[in-house]
Amino acid sequence: MRALSFLFCAVLIFQAGCAIGPNYKRPEMEVPETYRNVLPAEEAETLADLPWWKVFQDPTLVGLIETALENNLNLAIAVARTEQAYRQSTATNSAFYPQAGYQGSGGRSVSPVLRDPGNTLEYTSYSGALNVAWEIDVWGRLRRASEAARAQLLASEDFQRGVLLSIVADVATLYFALLELDAAHEIAQEAVEAFTETLDLFTRKFEGGVASKLEVTRAAAAKAQATALIPAISIDIASAENRLSTLLGQPPGAIKRGMSLVDQKLPSLPPGLPSALLERRPDILQAEQNVVSSNAQVGVSMGNFLPRIGLVSVWGGTSESLAGATSGSTSLWNVAAELSGPIFKGGLLYSEYKAQQAIWQETKANYELTALNAFAEVSSLLVERTLRMDQRTAREEEVHQLSESVRLSLLRYDQGLANYFEVLQAQQDLFPAKFDLSETRFQERLAVIDLYRALGGGWQLDLDWLPEATPADAPASTWPGTPTTEAPTEASTRAPTEAKPQTTALSASPSP
Repeated sequence: MRALSFLFCAVLIFQAGCAIGPNYKRPEMEVPETYRNVLPAEEAETLADLPWWKVFQDPTLVGLIETALENNLNLAIAVARTEQAYRQSTATNSAFYPQAGYQGSGGRSVSPVLRDPGNTLEYTSYSGALNVAWEIDVWGRLRRASEAARAQLLASEDFQRGVLLSIVADVATLYFALLELDAAHEIAQEAVEAFTETLDLFTRKFEGGVASKLEVTRAAAAKAQATALIPAISIDIASAENRLSTLLGQPPGAIKRGMSLVDQKLPSLPPGLPSALLERRPDILQAEQNVVSSNAQVGVSMGNFLPRIGLVSVWGGTSESLAGATSGSTSLWNVAAELSGPIFKGGLLYSEYKAQQAIWQETKANYELTALNAFAEVSSLLVERTLRMDQRTAREEEVHQLSESVRLSLLRYDQGLANYFEVLQAQQDLFPAKFDLSETRFQERLAVIDLYRALGGGWQLDLDWLPEATPADAPASTWPGTPTTEAPTEASTRAPTEAKPQTTALSASPSP
């Protein structure tokens, strides 16, 4: 027993040391110092630091986003995936604990007595035993498996955060699209009214013998053309409302509006440094956790080459009565060390090891590609945000000048200084310009929404405020059975939230 106690203590000390396989290190890649055409700024609040309810100032939109986060089915799927990953991680960590079980049997036998023909020997027996087995994680194979499962849980949380951010951005996009369609509907109605007035003017001129029938028919055609736009826009409005209703997790129906598109003011804050994307953007964080997991699985596959060491123990009893078996009238017990390992498996273990290395290469390349795409996306959106403002300013000037052109052409026509083509041309130039201005205003706001999404906006937010966002009993950072000797990784550290502080550190394997 003293030898077993010494062995047990020695194993515990050894377990706190190295784990087989490579320790995780974030893949090295070239990260730009600043974004294109963006001057480096001093430390200040960035667009990504704002929670979504501070990005959007329209109370109606904020309410719609809250409804979507409560009811959206895509988010429900993401929550279920997080629950699956959490339960899988706890199942993996169960290997750190001794496994206990029981077994029992009972029977009755009858056999002839060879020396006394005609007589039989009857025997009744019962047995019961409690068995305990514990695999000692000498090489760190189980720790690597736990590390991989933990990384998959964090990856599922990042996926959930990405779905949340997409829902916020998608709801805002569809809502602003509805406001743009409302503005287009108003412009179409305004065009119908303007062309109606022009038609009335030409009709009066025609009846007075001053204008021709051609002028009247052209004005009537222009009015009909503008009138035809209204049903088309109404169809688009209904379609957008139905898509937004789906995002809200509701049956198709009308959507309440708040502020107009013109009154929607979005923040114009700096984007921060490109390196911050590696710590904030959900798809990059998810890709990195997949690298962490595949890196740990390489260690697991290496551990399969090595012998497994364990302790087994059995305690029980046998008796001719059921009560005697449980009370141990004839007791038995056994405590032993167990060693098992592979000798020849036809290349199975080596193939599994090389396959895990290939998976690591795949996840590493995917992480680097995801990061590069993110840098390019943010850079493009920053350029778009700036140029959309310039475009909107030019569109506003265009509408102003064309409105003045319509006023002057009508005045000249009344005075007999211009023909009807001049009036119609001025009006037909004005209303498309108004449509373009409305579309540009929408695109300007859409660029900010897309930039907020691309920057990983709201990265400090805690998922706990969502209904059943994470399992209620899921530990924040302490894992049952996981060794506490893990060193901090070079992976990202998630900063505390604004409203509900929570810090989740991404851990690598223990250093030797």
